[in-house]
Amino acid sequence: MALTGRAALVAALGSLPVGILAPNWTGILAVEVPLSLAILCDYALAAPVRTLQFTRSGDTSVRLGETAAVQLTVTNPSRRPLRAHLRDAWPPSSWTAEAEQASSRHQFAVPAGERRRLTTLLRPSRRGDRQADRVTVRSFGPLGLASRQGYHRVPWTVRALPPFTSRKHLPSRLARLRELDGRTSVLTRGEGTEFDSLRAYVPGDDTRSIDWRATARQSAVAVRTWRPERDRHILVVLDTGRTSAGRVGDVPRLDAAMDATLLLTALATRAGDRVNLIAYDRRVRAQVQGRTAGGDVLATLVNTLATLEPELVETDAHGLSTAALANAPRRSLIVLLTSLDAAPIEEGLLPVLPQLTQRHTVLVAAVADPHVEAMAHARGTADAIYEAAAGMQAQAQRRRTADQLRRHGVTVVDATPNELAPELADAYLALKAAGRL
Repeated sequence: MALTGRAALVAALGSLPVGILAPNWTGILAVEVPLSLAILCDYALAAPVRTLQFTRSGDTSVRLGETAAVQLTVTNPSRRPLRAHLRDAWPPSSWTAEAEQASSRHQFAVPAGERRRLTTLLRPSRRGDRQADRVTVRSFGPLGLASRQGYHRVPWTVRALPPFTSRKHLPSRLARLRELDGRTSVLTRGEGTEFDSLRAYVPGDDTRSIDWRATARQSAVAVRTWRPERDRHILVVLDTGRTSAGRVGDVPRLDAAMDATLLLTALATRAGDRVNLIAYDRRVRAQVQGRTAGGDVLATLVNTLATLEPELVETDAHGLSTAALANAPRRSLIVLLTSLDAAPIEEGLLPVLPQLTQRHTVLVAAVADPHVEAMAHARGTADAIYEAAAGMQAQAQRRRTADQLRRHGVTVVDATPNELAPELADAYLALKAAGRL
């Protein structure tokens, strides 16, 4: 039993005449006995909580930053009407602190033998699965003096997916891809290294494209046409070690790497290439393999990356190289999303890099901190000068690390979180146009 504020108010009002007219036990009993009987009757008339039945429906996934609606249906099988307050509990990261009070608490009434549907709006602030906790119900009597309280377990899971904010860059990169393929209305010829077909020579064609054997077999001059390479293998390797947990701005580096991965996957699958993924630190944390359909692989990647979290361990570079080679049995483009910190690269990646570059094309993408660039441009005070020196030293160190990778034939993309995804897509298109996939 739980007493309400109304019961306390009635008791306080009843104590006034007792204190003034009859400040003795008789006066107290004259007020408290009827109030106690009213509370007991009110409690007895309240609808029971244990017999209530609950079912859930609604969204099972939502992109980070968007709103999911989960319906909770309450059925009252008893013969008494239900007047209740309900709290639908979820993890704190299921909504903002300001919205929790309004979203999780409901006040409603259900007549005997009927049902009502309540809607809880979730707006997750982190990726991953959000599982419903207990549903707590407080059933009030008709007088509102006392209530029954209990809880039920009504399981439901909503998965918060990566937001894919770089989707806005996809149309422009697809347009560039169509230009490479020669499928645009502008006056450009398709670039690429894969033979497509033969056609008749027209003035202005590159004479180096003339196929002399085909020309000898017919009366007209024939030229070869080319298209970008298709059906190439791309292996995306996400480094989920301790460096991926560092926050740049409001998000971890791993989240920015995921966003770049999604844009690259959407672009590569439209280009006819196959994309696989592994997430690794000291073991494989996630894997997507053997997918060819564009929509299928993107949906699978989004669902797989949703629950991936950084691990506070040093990445095993040798194990990462072994896992990458095992997942890329044929010549592939290996895209490694990691950090450009000097120690992990020089002591970990550089010694095993020849194993990867010997057979594959390797692209290393890293998230740069825009605050370091702001520090490098700071001036005006002694503290600002020291910050500028530290920022310039950090930038110089990253440039030296990137140069070391380039000397091994690696393509390096070093960009801020907002620019990493489009720059990685541009690097992929440049490699495709050059025939290096």
